[in-house]
Amino acid sequence: MRRVLVAPCPVCKKDIQYIYETERIPYFQEVMIANATCDCGFCSVETFVLGDGAPVRYTLKVEKTDDLSARVIRSSEGTMEIPELGISVTPGPACEAFISNVEGVLVRFDSALDTLLLNADEENKKKIDALKKRIADAREVKEPFTLIIQDLGGNSGIVSKKTVKSIPIVPEDKKEE
Repeated sequence: MRRVLVAPCPVCKKDIQYIYETERIPYFQEVMIANATCDCGFCSVETFVLGDGAPVRYTLKVEKTDDLSARVIRSSEGTMEIPELGISVTPGPACEAFISNVEGVLVRFDSALDTLLLNADEENKKKIDALKKRIADAREVKEPFTLIIQDLGGNSGIVSKKTVKSIPIVPEDKKEE
C-alpha cells in the first residue's frame, strides 16, 4: 500500500508530500516506511514495524569485508551487541527502527561516540578515542567480531547465509511472571 498526504512542512510551513508505504521484508513482519523532504532542508524517514513475531536472537561472525554488507534490520525494541568491542546498545524510549548493513551499524556506533566526545572529560576522551579506533579497525575487519541482535518482539534480524538464528537470552527483569 502506498499513500501520499499533503501537509505543511514543520520547519517552513510550505505544503509537502508525506509518503507512507508498506512493505514486506523477507523473514520479517510487514513494515511501514514514512518519509518526507522539503526544499528548506527538512527530511524525515521513519520505519514502523506493523506486528510482532516470536522472540529472536541473531548472531553473525564478521570475518571478511563481504560480511560488512549483511543486511541489518533493527526494530525500536531490538538490542545490539558486539562483545569483542564491549559495545551493547539497549533501546530507550526514543529509539528508532532502522534498516542498514553491518558497516552502517558500525558507523552509527561511531557517530554516537562523536556525540559523547562533545562533553567528555580528558580521561573519557581517551577511552572514546580508543574505542573509535577499534571501530575503524572493525570496518576494515582487521580482526573478526560478532554482531548480536536480540528482539523479544521478533522484528529485528541479520540477513546473511552465515547468520545463526536462536532463541534469545532473556534478562531476568524482562521475563514474564
